Amino acid sequence: MPPDLDRITVTGIEAYGYHGLLPHEREHGQRFVVDVVLALDLSPAGETGDLAASVHYGTLSERVADAIASDPVDLIETLALRILRICFGFEPVRWASVTVHKPDAPIAVTFSDVAVTIERSRT
Repeated sequence: MPPDLDRITVTGIEAYGYHGLLPHEREHGQRFVVDVVLALDLSPAGETGDLAASVHYGTLSERVADAIASDPVDLIETLALRILRICFGFEPVRWASVTVHKPDAPIAVTFSDVAVTIERSRT
């Protein structure tokens, strides 16, 4: 994360999606959980009380849940990039980190979570 920026963090955004390479993942779907960390300067919002100078985390969460539930993709990497684009749709965001968890991934051994994290800065 770039220095001198503040953070907004929303963790555990959960929705049902049909992402994956295997036919039964596309047919039956599964639970996905997303964590988002946004870096931005919160001083203008803090000083003025103007939400437009920040990010409405309710709106962000709804858009992320919609992205999970929308068009299926093969890889959670693709889903993470889709969500990252949503994050940068909020003008004040300068950096974002998106983690997509696939806790019910079809893995033959005992595990607690599978996750992909993508971090990017606005250019």
